Amino acid sequence: ERLVDHLLDSPRFGERMALDWLDVARYADTYGYQNDRYRPMWPWRDWVVAAFNANMPYDQFITWQIAGDLLPGATRDQILATAFNRNHRQTNEGGSVEEEFRAEYVADRVNTFGAAFLGLTLECARCHDHKYDPISQREYYQLAAFFNSIDESGLYSHFTEATPTPTLLLPTPEQTEELGRLEPDFDRARRAYRNCPLDVAAYRLWRSGLTERPPPAGREMPPVPEISLRASLEDALQVAQVGYFPFDRSDGGTFENLAGDRRPAKAVDNPQVVPGKVGQGLLLSGDNGVSLPAGGEFTRNDAFSISLWINAPQHYDRAVVFHRSRAWTDSGSRGYELLIEEGRLSAALIHFWPGNALRVVAQEALPLNQWVHVALVYDGTWQAAGVSLYVNGRQVATDVVRDKLTKHIIGSDGFPGGDVRELAIGNRFRDKGFKQGRVDELRIFDRALTPLEVAYAHARDAAPDQVVAALQEVPEEMLKQHYWMRSPSVQRKAAAMRQAGRRLAEFRDPIPEIMVMREMETPRPTFILIRGEYDKIGDPVVRRMPEHIFGTYEPPAKPVLDRLDLAQWLCHPRHPLTARVAVNRIWQLLFGRGLVSTSEDFGMQGSPPSHPELLDWLAVEFVESGWNVKGLIKRIVMSHTYRQSSDGRPELRERDPDNVLLARGPAVRLPAELLRDAALHASGLLVEKLGGPPVKPFQPDGLWKEKSGETYRRDPGEGSHRRSLYTFWKRTSPPPSMMAFDAGSREVCTVRRQATMTPMQTLVLWNDPQFVEAAVALAERAARHHQDLDAQLQYIFCWLTSRHPSTGERQVLQRMYQDQLGLLEREHAGESAPAWLQIGDYRIAADSNPRHVAALAMVANGLMNYDESVMKR
Repeated sequence: ERLVDHLLDSPRFGERMALDWLDVARYADTYGYQNDRYRPMWPWRDWVVAAFNANMPYDQFITWQIAGDLLPGATRDQILATAFNRNHRQTNEGGSVEEEFRAEYVADRVNTFGAAFLGLTLECARCHDHKYDPISQREYYQLAAFFNSIDESGLYSHFTEATPTPTLLLPTPEQTEELGRLEPDFDRARRAYRNCPLDVAAYRLWRSGLTERPPPAGREMPPVPEISLRASLEDALQVAQVGYFPFDRSDGGTFENLAGDRRPAKAVDNPQVVPGKVGQGLLLSGDNGVSLPAGGEFTRNDAFSISLWINAPQHYDRAVVFHRSRAWTDSGSRGYELLIEEGRLSAALIHFWPGNALRVVAQEALPLNQWVHVALVYDGTWQAAGVSLYVNGRQVATDVVRDKLTKHIIGSDGFPGGDVRELAIGNRFRDKGFKQGRVDELRIFDRALTPLEVAYAHARDAAPDQVVAALQEVPEEMLKQHYWMRSPSVQRKAAAMRQAGRRLAEFRDPIPEIMVMREMETPRPTFILIRGEYDKIGDPVVRRMPEHIFGTYEPPAKPVLDRLDLAQWLCHPRHPLTARVAVNRIWQLLFGRGLVSTSEDFGMQGSPPSHPELLDWLAVEFVESGWNVKGLIKRIVMSHTYRQSSDGRPELRERDPDNVLLARGPAVRLPAELLRDAALHASGLLVEKLGGPPVKPFQPDGLWKEKSGETYRRDPGEGSHRRSLYTFWKRTSPPPSMMAFDAGSREVCTVRRQATMTPMQTLVLWNDPQFVEAAVALAERAARHHQDLDAQLQYIFCWLTSRHPSTGERQVLQRMYQDQLGLLEREHAGESAPAWLQIGDYRIAADSNPRHVAALAMVANGLMNYDESVMKR
C-alpha cells in the first residue's frame, strides 16, 4: 500500500494518465491535413497532467473540459480546459469551403463527446437514425447545437501564426500584473479622448470668423480675423493626405501618386482605363486590380481614412473594394478592408476573423449604376464605434457585426510571406473581387477625417462650382464636431490614447494564445443536415440531451440549454454511462482489456461486460467516492485480482487466452511511449521535467519533407531525452517509432489502441538511435557502478526487467557479452572506438574502455527486446 501511495503521489502519475487521455482528446501539435502546421495546444496538455496529479474529481475534470468557460466566474484554468473541444483537425487547403469544415469541427466534437464520455458511436446518427442504438438523427443535431455556437472559422490561417478564435490569452503571472496596469491606462485614455468636452468659447470665436458661413441669426459675435472655411478644409486635407491616385493614366503598368512620397501604384493583370468620375478611372474584372505601396501602413493604434469613388453595376453578395491583407481565409483576413456584402458597404479591422475583429455594415444598400463617393474613417480606439462609413459625403448608419479587436492587424508573426505592406484595390487572393466595378480618385489620409471634411471632399469632386454654396448650408452640429475633432485639447487626448494603446499593444501582442470555447452572445441556429452534408439544410433543432440514454432526467427549465447543462446531465450520479465508461477505461489501462472489451462502444453492437456486477459496483463506488480517480486505481491495484501472478496453468491459458475470467494477473505490452521512456530511464538519460512545449527527438530523415515539405530538425540533448508524452506530434507524420508500437495518429478520438506483435517492433528496438543511445549510456552506467563483469551484466538486466537474473540467465548474458566483444575485436580491430558508440548525442567518458562499453551496450540493446523488458507482468 505504501508503494501504491508513493506511485500515486508521484508527478509521473499525471504524465502516465495523460497519455491515454491525449488519445481520447485527439491531441496533437499540428492542425492536420495538407500543410499540417504547428499549433501550440500544449498548455492544455500540461493542464491535463496537473489535473490528474491533483486528483481532480472526474466529474469536475470532464465538466471543465466540456463547459469550463460557462462556470460562474470562470477561472483561467477552467477556460483553458475547454481546449479539449478544439483539439480536432483543422484545414487551410486551397479550395476548402469554410462552412463545410466548420460543420466538420462541430461533428467531431459531438463524436468525441459520444466516444469519450458515453462510450457510444454517435457519428452513426450524423446521416440517419442510428441503426442499432436509440439515437435519432434529430438527437444527434440537438447535441451538435451545444457545440455549434462559438465564433470560429472553418479554416485556419496559412500566412500567419494567428490562433483561430475564440482564444484565451496565456500571460505569465508577471505579464498578468503588467496587463493589469496597461489595460486600465488605455481604457482611461480612451474615455478621456471620447469624453473631452467642447470648448464652447473657443468654438464661438472660431465660428464667428468663418467666411462662407453667415453668423447665426440674432447672435452677436466678437470681431475676429476672417477664416475661409474652404481654404481651411483644403489645407487640412492636403496635410493629412499621404496618397492620392487619380488613375488618369497608366505609365508602363503604373499609376501616378500625387501625394505623400509619390510612389506610384502598380497595375495587377491590366485593369482597363475608362472614363471615371473625374477624368479617367479603372474598370475591374474581379481578378485584376491595383496595388498601392504608398501610405496605408496603419495599425489598430492609428487613426486613418480612405476615400474613393466607385460605380457598382450590380448587387454583390460579396465584393472586395479594397483591402490590406495577405489573403482572405488563408490569413484569417488579417488587416483592414472595405467590402460590399449583400449590397451594403462593410468595413473591418481584423486580427483573425471572426472572433478577433471589428466590423460594421451599412444599414442602407449601396446605390447601383452611378458614381458614389465612399469613405472609411477609423479613429484608433480599437472599437467598432470608432469605424465610420460615408456615402456621398454623408455618414451612414451602421450595424455592428463584431466588436472585439485585441491583437495586431498587420505583421506576420514571423511567418514568411505573411506580412503585407500594400493596399490592394478590387481583388484579393481566394476572394471575390469587384467584378465589372469602376473605381476612381483614391485618397489615403493619416488621420480620422471629420464628417465635414468628408462632406467637403465629396462636394469638391461632385460639384466643384457649388462648393461655396454647400459650405453655407453645413449644419451647426457638423461644424461643432469638426472643431471638436481638430481642437488642440482633443488632439492631445487622442495622442495620449494612441501612446497608451501602443504601449499595451507592444506588450500584449507577443503573449501566446490557445484555442478555447466561448459562447456567442446569440446562439447560432442549428439544423439537421440531410445526409450530414453542410449545404443540405433540414429542420431546425434546439439543444436537448438524447432522451433514451437517461430517460428519467429532467433538464433545467430555461429557454436555451448550454454546455454546462449538458455537463451536469453527464455527471448526474444516476447517469447510466458516464461512471461505467470511466471505470472501464481505467480497468483497461491496468489490465490491457476492459470489462467491456469494446471500450469505444457500449451500444448494442459492442461486447457485453464480462463481469457486469463488478462494473456496476465499481461505478457506484466511483461516484460515491466523489469521483476519486486515484482512489479507484488504488482499489483495483490493491485487489487480489490485480495482484495475481500473470503466469497461469497451460490449460487455463488454452481455455481463456484473453484472461476474460481474470484468473491471473495482467500481462500487457508496454505502450509505445513507455517503451521509450523505460529505456531512457534505465540509461539515466531521461529528463525528469514537467510540461512545456513539444520536443523533437530522433526520427528518420525526410519524413516531414515527404508529407508537408517541411524539414524536421531534431532537438539535441534535453529535447531528445524528454518523456514521450512531450514528443512533437505531427498528425500527417506521427513519430514513426511510436506508430510501430500501435500508437494512434490522433486524427480522431481513440479510446482503445490495437495491440500487435510484429517483426518491425523488434527492428525498432534494435536500430532506433534512441534505443541504441540509451543502451550505450546504460552500459557505461553499469561499468561505472561495478568493476566485476557479472555485476555489470546483472545491473543492466535488473534496470531493464525490474528483477535479478537467474543463474542460467547470467550465463546467457556472459555468452552474449563475449560474443559481442569477440565480434568487435575481429571486425573493428583498427578502430579506436566502435562507430556504434557515436550514435545519438551521448558520448562515453575519455577514461572508459570503448570496446568493453560497446559490448555491454550490445547486450543491453538485445535485452531491450526481451519479453520481460517490453511486457508488464
